[in-house]
Amino acid sequence: MRSVGTLTRADLAESINRRVGLSRADSLEMVEAILGHMSEALAEGENVKISGFGTFLLRDKAERIGRNPKTGVEVPITPRRVLTFRASQMLKDRICEEA
Repeated sequence: MRSVGTLTRADLAESINRRVGLSRADSLEMVEAILGHMSEALAEGENVKISGFGTFLLRDKAERIGRNPKTGVEVPITPRRVLTFRASQMLKDRICEEA
């Protein structure tokens, strides 16, 4: 039931429906609640760690000077917050053994 190359919210809800036995609506509500809670935590500046999967990290990048690669003109890059993901060693090991 999975889309080719992309895991969707509906795919996650379907998996919960099959494995746990919750209704499709309840499964989708659970997925939405989890993702909503993660989004809120990140919006408040907290990192999100899922044991055995990985960590979503927020990094504040300072202002810096960049260069337009086409023209070579220097331009200021404004400070910003970026979201990164660091996979756990368990996830890395699982990916490497399946490759």
